[in-house]
Amino acid sequence: MDSTLFADKGIVSLGNLYRMSKVMKKALNGEDITLGFFGGSITQGAQTTAHENCYAYLVYQWWVNKFPKSKVTYVNCGVGGTTSQFGVARVDNDLLQHNPDFVITEFSVNDKDEDLFLETYEGLIRKVLLHTSEPAVLILNNVRYHTGINAQRIHNQVGAAYELPMVSMKDSLYPEVESGRIPVADITEDFLHPNDLGHKLVSETVNNALEKIYEKVIAGDIDATYLFPNQTITQNRFINSIRYNNKNCKPIVNGFTEDLTEQAAVHDKFKNGWIAKKVGTSIQFTINCRSIAVQYCKSPRENAPLAKVIIDGDTQHPYMIDAGNSTTKGDNLYLQTLIVEDESKVHDIIISVDKIEEAMEDKFYLASIIVA
Repeated sequence: MDSTLFADKGIVSLGNLYRMSKVMKKALNGEDITLGFFGGSITQGAQTTAHENCYAYLVYQWWVNKFPKSKVTYVNCGVGGTTSQFGVARVDNDLLQHNPDFVITEFSVNDKDEDLFLETYEGLIRKVLLHTSEPAVLILNNVRYHTGINAQRIHNQVGAAYELPMVSMKDSLYPEVESGRIPVADITEDFLHPNDLGHKLVSETVNNALEKIYEKVIAGDIDATYLFPNQTITQNRFINSIRYNNKNCKPIVNGFTEDLTEQAAVHDKFKNGWIAKKVGTSIQFTINCRSIAVQYCKSPRENAPLAKVIIDGDTQHPYMIDAGNSTTKGDNLYLQTLIVEDESKVHDIIISVDKIEEAMEDKFYLASIIVA
C-alpha cells in the first residue's frame, strides 16, 4: 500500500518552521535531542502487535535514521481513553520534565468538537510551547474511520493561531477508506485504533511532512523567528490545571483508603487514587479553583457503583457519578466535568458512595480531582 498517493493530502499546514529548524539543526550537529509523543490510546500503541509497530515509534525511527550523529531519546506519554483536559493537567509530570525538543500531540479522537476542548487544548499547546526547552510541536489529527468524526476543527484552530505544523488522517487516510480504495478492515479492527498496517500508514503520513520540513531546513527556506502569541483564542482557564491524587493531596476521608501501589508506567492508569468499598463512605476536598472535574474508573459491568458529589453544601443540586459504562470492553479512566466558572474561589467538594455491591467485594475507584 503506497502512502505517497495520499500522504501529501494529510499536510494541513507546515506552519512556522523556526522551532522545527532549531531541533533539526541541533540533530544535524550531532547534539542529543528528545522526542515526546503525547496523546491517547493510539499514541500509546493500542492494537499493535508490538510497541515498535506504533506510529510514534516509527516516527521516532525516522529521526534516528535521518540524524545518525544524534542520540535521539524517545518518550511516549500516550494514555488510552484520555482527553486534552487530562493532558494539560499531567503534561508537566509526564512529558515536560524530560525537556523535549519535539512534541506530537494527538487527542483528536478523544476530545469532542466543543468549546470546552478548544479551551483545554489551547491550554495544553500553550503550556508545551512555553516550556523552557522551547519544543517544536506538531498536531496530529487521527479519525474515526466509520464516521470521519474527530476534533480536528477545534484543534487546528489552535494550531493555526500558534502557526504549528498539522497533519490529518481525516484528510489523507480516511478518504481512501471512505472511497473503498483501502478496505477499512485492512487498517483497523474497531474503526478507531489502527492495526500494524494502519499505524505504518499514519507514521508515513507524518514522516512525509517531516521530510518536507527537512528539505526546507536544508535549503534554508525557514522562518527567521517565531513570535509566540500573547493573545489567546479562548479564556485559557485550563493552562494551570492541577491533578490532585494521594501523592500531592490529603483530603478528609471517611471510609476511603489510599491506593499505594506503585505506578509502573505513564499508561498504568489506576494508581495513586482512593478506593471505597461500602455505601456511605465519603471523601472531602477543599480547593481554591474555578473548574472542577472528577476522574474515576468506569467499568462495563452490571450494577456498577453510584456516587454523588456535593459542592459547597448544595445538597439540592448534587452531581451524580455512574461508574458503569456500556461503551467499552474494559475499565476506562473517565473525567467528568462538574463546574467551569470565570472566577476562582474556595470550593468544598464531598464525594459519597450511594450504591455498591458490597457482597461482590466491588469498589469505587476515585483516581483524582482535576481543577484549574
